[in-house]
Amino acid sequence: MQLRLEDARIAVIGLGYVGLPLAVEFGKKRPVIGFDISAARIEALRVGHDSTLEVSAEDLKGAAQLTYASDPQALGDCNTYIVTVPTPIDAHKRPDLTPLIRASETIGGVLKRGDVVIYESTVYPGATEEDCVPVLERTSGLIHNVDFFAGYSPERINPGDKLHRLTTITKVTSGSTPEVADYVDALYASIVTAGTHKAPSIRVAEAAKVIENTQRDLNIALMNELAIIFNKLGIDTDAVLQAAGTKWNFLPFRPGLVGGHCIGVDPYYLTHKAEAIGHHPQVILAGRRINDGMGAYVAGQMVKAMLRHSLTVSGARVLVMGLTFKENCPDLRNTRVVDVITELRDYGIRVDVHDPWVDAAEARAEYGLELCAPEPGAYDGIVLAVAHRDFRDLGIGAIRALGRNRHILYDLKRVFVRHETDLQL
Repeated sequence: MQLRLEDARIAVIGLGYVGLPLAVEFGKKRPVIGFDISAARIEALRVGHDSTLEVSAEDLKGAAQLTYASDPQALGDCNTYIVTVPTPIDAHKRPDLTPLIRASETIGGVLKRGDVVIYESTVYPGATEEDCVPVLERTSGLIHNVDFFAGYSPERINPGDKLHRLTTITKVTSGSTPEVADYVDALYASIVTAGTHKAPSIRVAEAAKVIENTQRDLNIALMNELAIIFNKLGIDTDAVLQAAGTKWNFLPFRPGLVGGHCIGVDPYYLTHKAEAIGHHPQVILAGRRINDGMGAYVAGQMVKAMLRHSLTVSGARVLVMGLTFKENCPDLRNTRVVDVITELRDYGIRVDVHDPWVDAAEARAEYGLELCAPEPGAYDGIVLAVAHRDFRDLGIGAIRALGRNRHILYDLKRVFVRHETDLQL
């Protein structure tokens, strides 16, 4: 491979939470085409608006060498393709590689000799070379590691986090040959100030990514199970964790709903691959079962509290505050707040949903939910599901004023102190 860093002409495929920040950083230094199949997304970016709120209008303007396209033919002059499309799971919790395969087909249609295709999407070990590369070969007619090459550099974007950014997080890199690995590493090192870590193979880099979030998932599952145990014992979970946290090596995880594009999804990619090779991953799946069941647990706790306070459940009104999978960002991907809403409705409860960070049309399209403004004094129960700064700023008095004279306030994220609420996770 003769490709040199100074000759790199980059295309970033997929301009979501991962792809756009990457395209912007490269676009500050070299020619980049940001490609997305959504023409509406491309038009919004061209006028300087990022609906994910990950990149400011100022930063978009500062990426002077970044151009946008939704027509695959615009990619023909590029020689380095970086794939940053989503890798979700389906209704049966199986990996859905459809976006990845389609992106590979798009690239294969313009792939040339000497080109490099780098994947950032989270996958199971082996997916790049076993699932994606054959698509590139089939659609291009070229041969891997002879005519074109592959790399893998897992994304580590944390939506809404303004401290840990693309350039300040160490980037894992890899390539299909030693020479390509050097090229991929140098490419990312040109924008990542925190440095890079060159993995010995693509499979190692893929595995490293998928276990990062599997580890977090299992730690949160442990906290969720402890919260359930301590609740049955009548012990304040947060008080226990504060006491245990005085030990220097105690890990500061907290219980909660586990959603988002990574933690609630990635473990299923690893377990899928494990089962494909004949191993049943008991610990990982046990953690997933606990975390997937937390929505039902929360709803059940809410209903029990209402009954203890002699509140009628069937026909009651409950306000759910927050729909995104985490605070202070508009990201709805795989949010588990919907589990709480569904369970409450199964009890015959009328549920209103309010989230100032969410686009109403997106909530409707993704989950069939209609957002609304809260109605003061109308609710028998309030579930504070997401710790948006907007809710903190409202204060406990204003939130309590949304409820009837007798109501239950369930503070899942411990936004307020324990004695100000009726329930905390």
